Amino acid sequence: MAPQVGRARGRPRSFHNTAQNSLIQSLDRAMDVLKVVAGGSGLSLTEIADRSGQSASTAYRILITLEKHRVVQFDEPAQLWHVGLEAFRIGSSFLGRTSIVEQSRPVMQRIMAETGETANLAIIDRGEVIFVSQVETHEPIRAFFRPGTRGPVHASGIGKALLAFLPEIQAQTILKQGAQDAYTDKTIVSGEALAAEMATIRTRGWAIDDEERTPGMRCIAAPIFNQFGEAVAGVSLSGPAFRITPKRDADYGVLVRKAADEITRAIGGMPPRG
Repeated sequence: MAPQVGRARGRPRSFHNTAQNSLIQSLDRAMDVLKVVAGGSGLSLTEIADRSGQSASTAYRILITLEKHRVVQFDEPAQLWHVGLEAFRIGSSFLGRTSIVEQSRPVMQRIMAETGETANLAIIDRGEVIFVSQVETHEPIRAFFRPGTRGPVHASGIGKALLAFLPEIQAQTILKQGAQDAYTDKTIVSGEALAAEMATIRTRGWAIDDEERTPGMRCIAAPIFNQFGEAVAGVSLSGPAFRITPKRDADYGVLVRKAADEITRAIGGMPPRG
């Protein structure tokens, strides 16, 4: 029998301190700057400094360091900073860590073709929904969420679909991480109403965003489960309310639920028991 080889540790054996004073402050500031750049479509130095809470000189030193590694790039004629190619490569390595994006793509393409509406894939991260993949419809009026776009969990079809199938304590923790703002007069903000909505979603297996985030836009979503029966991502159809009407909710709900189940099986997952 071959001897077992111990796996190298990811951090010192005695290191368990996660306090603020154990952070590398310069790297922490650099990440703040990078997030600001990633959230814009070309920003000036002044805008980056203001939004990141850094002085212009500090922000500039961070930017030229990131530029050296091609994580950001500078548009000289426009005097604007953008995310660089290396940031895309790093982000792609995260997506490559899981097969959900790869396995969901053909399913999303199919349901987009069947319905004529945009298909989305998203996860929950730090109390927000973050979209990781999308298959757009060719209709001139359509929903659009570029990869990396974030949104409120309580006012999102995918967000509510995932919350409904998470353990209650975990769901409450996620909700507490973000404010339950009312974006439209249809946004569900009270705890009692959200609890009732979660129960309905669990019963039928899919969720609705009924113009709760954006007036005139609706969404039908269902959760995807991993091998432990945990809701880890969601798939949805989204589009204008005059096409995704309440009369289509049941049919689209079944379609999206089947799509989510297909992706669940493709990644070796299983729905929760009972």
